[in-house]
Amino acid sequence: MGKHVVVGSGQVGTHLATKLLAQGHQVIVVTRSGSGPAGAEKVAADVADKARLTEVAKGADALYNCVNPKYHRWLTDWPPMAASFLAAAEATGAPLVILGNLYPYGPVTGPMTEDLPLASTSPKAQVRAKIWNDALAAHKAGRIRATEVRGSDYFGPGATDQSYLGDRFLVPFRAGKTIQIPWPADIPHSWTYLPDVADALIVAGTDERAWGRPWHVPTTDPLTFRQIGERMAAIAGRPVPKLATLPWPAIQAAGLFSPMLRELKHIRYQFVAPYEMDSSAFQRTFGVAPTPIDEALAATLKA
Repeated sequence: MGKHVVVGSGQVGTHLATKLLAQGHQVIVVTRSGSGPAGAEKVAADVADKARLTEVAKGADALYNCVNPKYHRWLTDWPPMAASFLAAAEATGAPLVILGNLYPYGPVTGPMTEDLPLASTSPKAQVRAKIWNDALAAHKAGRIRATEVRGSDYFGPGATDQSYLGDRFLVPFRAGKTIQIPWPADIPHSWTYLPDVADALIVAGTDERAWGRPWHVPTTDPLTFRQIGERMAAIAGRPVPKLATLPWPAIQAAGLFSPMLRELKHIRYQFVAPYEMDSSAFQRTFGVAPTPIDEALAATLKA
């Protein structure tokens, strides 16, 4: 069994640490507060502190970057943390596994694959693109071993209140009320199941075939908000929920008072046109399939 250092204990980091512990690994979870799941060694540290992160990562078989600063703080918070991860990976030799996302691709036509250019012109997406480009450059130079794992919008047990299919969807669904959604109800969209994200990260951290390129988390075919509601209703034996799309001008107005809502303009393109992620490369290479959607939705409802 190996030593795995998981930095971040949010919706992905917790799943990852829990699965690694179940496999019998030594797991160290690093957060600013010192939180983490039972059974893990918990370390309170500033992730941007290169010396501290390097100390914790000594002897690690894998170093996982599962940090996720608040979206409106990406421009300030990400650069020093990303530099710290690179320094720790180079000093310790631990493979660096980065939890990425699809934002750097920007608007695309057709399914997204890992060979697409990171062409987004959004400053926040460019920050994320730089994190990977810097890690890839260090990998190609032989300084580190690195990979990045990218998923679409998360759902499942443990999802945060920012998840579109989390409490904001489930609470009114269970109450039989109309579900208010910020985006059109009938646009196909890829949804990535949180336990599948953790499984993909473990593969990426332990299989050297993963290093030196990005990968998409195994994800099922895209579904619309309406189709998600219909499938949940069938699973739960409930009436199909009614959906109401909030007017975009109202969201923009609310953004005057909410930093998070103000940022939605940067990702609106992801929900007003089909947004599909192709994960066939990971599935084909590692023989890993996504959790069937009805099984994933059932677990989400149960949680």
